[in-house]
Amino acid sequence: MEIDVADELDRRLIHALQLDPRAPFSRIAEVLGVSDQTVARRYRRLRSADLLRVVAVPPADFHAHGRLLLRLRCVPGAADGVASALARRPDTAWVQVVSGGTEVQCITRARMPGDGERLLERLPRGGRVVDLTAYSLLHTFYGSPGGVRLLNALTPQEAGRLGPGPDAVTGSGLPHCDADDLRLLNVLAYDGRTGLAELAAATGWSPSTVRRRMDDLQTQGALHFYTEFDVAYLGYRAGTRLWASVPPAELTAAGEALASHPEVVFAAATTGPTNLAATVICTDAHDTFRYLTQRLAALPAITHVETTPIVQTRKRLGRLLRPTLDG
Repeated sequence: MEIDVADELDRRLIHALQLDPRAPFSRIAEVLGVSDQTVARRYRRLRSADLLRVVAVPPADFHAHGRLLLRLRCVPGAADGVASALARRPDTAWVQVVSGGTEVQCITRARMPGDGERLLERLPRGGRVVDLTAYSLLHTFYGSPGGVRLLNALTPQEAGRLGPGPDAVTGSGLPHCDADDLRLLNVLAYDGRTGLAELAAATGWSPSTVRRRMDDLQTQGALHFYTEFDVAYLGYRAGTRLWASVPPAELTAAGEALASHPEVVFAAATTGPTNLAATVICTDAHDTFRYLTQRLAALPAITHVETTPIVQTRKRLGRLLRPTLDG
């Protein structure tokens, strides 16, 4: 199904939410120069169409954010079913059909150390998957809560009124996380704009306690808010996963350089046949070619690159998407 391209107001709204995902609609409306009702109406429309969602995410290197990046090569015609099965699992994120529909890639979301490995024992069976490669994510150079840096829908002055925006923050885990924290985080993982009253009902805390605990978790670097959206809706219809090889002595410098590219929305050091993985978004195939032959080619430490074009996104951080929405 063809996705309409966002108009200017939708682009500005999405950019504003990337900078401050929980900003009141009244403040966003003031920056955008429209009414509160217009902002609320646009947000509800985008969210109901699975084009936009605010979610709470842990630090990029927290074990529950995903420790394995899987590549599942499938027999012809099987990738769709394999992707659907993986997308329904609570321990997966970013489930994508790639390479012309012959491969499925996803990131595991381990609740506890070792859970990612146990996922491998529960993969779809029956001969549909002919090859599996599992890459352990060793270090995330850029990724959620780091945002898409190609929007530029707001002026610098407008953006400054909302904040610097999310950046990729690493951390070792959730400090002092108990069952009440998990209830809070589970609600925010589904809807990061859930109000204090609803969060209080879910946790049994008072609204003031909820606000204080959220502030504590954010201060400790254990909680970040991230605005995820359908990049094709903003005109970026060519997503590509890169698998690169770099000498170990140059891996950190190459990863940091790659992560600085505005086209890159994810970059990480991994184990496996290659040791640097990244996701790039471009407007079209010509734009992708320019990126590969100019910006990526300027990184001399990269000795080998494999590209797998993303055909469809079935799941982002946690939401099972409608099959008709390509990503």
